[in-house]
Amino acid sequence: MLTPRHQALLMTLAGMTVGVAVFGTVLAINGNGDDDKRATDVVVTQTPSSPTPRGDGLQSDSLQFAAQTFGTDRSPVSAEVPTTWRANQDGERPRFQDPSGVWQIRFDTRGSSKAPDRQVSDRERSIKETQLNVLSRDNGTLVYTYVDGARGPRMGLSRWISADNGSSTAVEITVGGRPQDEAALRAVLERATSSLQLPDPNNRPN
Repeated sequence: MLTPRHQALLMTLAGMTVGVAVFGTVLAINGNGDDDKRATDVVVTQTPSSPTPRGDGLQSDSLQFAAQTFGTDRSPVSAEVPTTWRANQDGERPRFQDPSGVWQIRFDTRGSSKAPDRQVSDRERSIKETQLNVLSRDNGTLVYTYVDGARGPRMGLSRWISADNGSSTAVEITVGGRPQDEAALRAVLERATSSLQLPDPNNRPN
């Protein structure tokens, strides 16, 4: 049987044990709170990555072409243009434009006594657009960029085609869009050039 002295000693030990357990629990709780705070800080201070803007432009493999006839009844001309580009001007100077108004192709079938190379030089001097930059002027084709006040950076490709070995010009073709559309614009210009059908001067109606 325990004496009163032994009982008092046991009670003291029990109290110390409970105190240590409670102190350990408090430390554990406080420690977890600090970890949670640090984790929250990491999440809050992270900077989300911004999506990279795509500047792929018009894709040439997305275009389909169909022949369009223009000019005059006495001198009809035809060429293939993108099927979704609609004519908003016809006759000898037709223009075909996509529904968004970003891309277009224009023809001038009136002809000129000037050779294609001369046409390139004259057009280069006549362009008054802001920040004009001529990229090339070879083989009767002028390629250039400029900045439009309303639409921003633009690109133009103008080609003059001769029907008499370069002595004069029969047709002008100009394609317009944005600099990032260059590959597709060149494809449109080449398709129009290769499919161009001019009237036979020997078979014109009287």
